Amino acid sequence: MAFLPYPGDVALTLWDFAFGGIKNDAFSGELWIHLAASAGRVFSGFLIAAAIAVPLGILMGRYRAVNALFDPAINLLRPIPATAWVPLVLLIIGIGDQATLFLIALSAFFPIVLGAISGSRQVPQRLIEGAQMLGTSRAGVITKVVLPASAPAIVNGLRISLGLAWVVLVLGETVGVRVGLGATISLARDIVRTDLIVVGMICIGAAGFLSDRLLIWAFRLLSRGRPLIK
Repeated sequence: MAFLPYPGDVALTLWDFAFGGIKNDAFSGELWIHLAASAGRVFSGFLIAAAIAVPLGILMGRYRAVNALFDPAINLLRPIPATAWVPLVLLIIGIGDQATLFLIALSAFFPIVLGAISGSRQVPQRLIEGAQMLGTSRAGVITKVVLPASAPAIVNGLRISLGLAWVVLVLGETVGVRVGLGATISLARDIVRTDLIVVGMICIGAAGFLSDRLLIWAFRLLSRGRPLIK
C-alpha cells in the first residue's frame, strides 16, 4: 500500500504528462507523442490480423477441406500466451517495432478468425441456395451472401481483438521500444514512479475505449443502419 499513489498525485501527473508545466521532467507534455506511437502500432497490427483472419475464417467456416487444413494449427497456437512468444520473437525478428507488431497481430488474429468461422457457419443455407438459383458464382456467394450475413459475428471478433491489441501493447513495447505508452509504463516501473504507471494505465484504457467506439461508428456507417451492432 505504501507504493500506491494518491489520486491527487495521479491527476497532477496526468495533466503534466499531457500538457506539461508542472513537473517539467522528461515526461512532461509527452503524452501525445507516446499515444500516437502506440496507436499506430495497435492499429497496424490489428489491420494485419484482420486482413488475414476474416477471409481465412470465412473459408474455414464454409469449406471442410480448408477447416481441416488450418484448424489443428490454429487451436494448437491459440492457447500459447503472448509472453511465451517473446524470446522466440527476439531471436527471429529482433527488437523494435517489428516485434511489437508481430505480437499484436498474432494476439489479435485468433478472436477475429474464430468470429468469422462462427458467423459463416451460421448463415442460413436457404440464402446460399437462393443466390445460387439466381446464377451467383461461388465467389459471389461468399462476398455477397456469406460475408454480409456473417458480419455481426465478425464485428464482435474485431472488437475483442482490438481490445486485446491494447492489452498486448504493453508487452510488445517492452521489447526494445523507447516511445509508446507501454514503454512509458515500463520505464516508470524501473524508476519507481507509480503515479506515472497509473497514468499510463488510464491512458491505455481511455485509448482502448475510444478506439472501440471508433470501430463501432465505422461499422455503423458502412452498414447504413443494418443491425450489425447492438
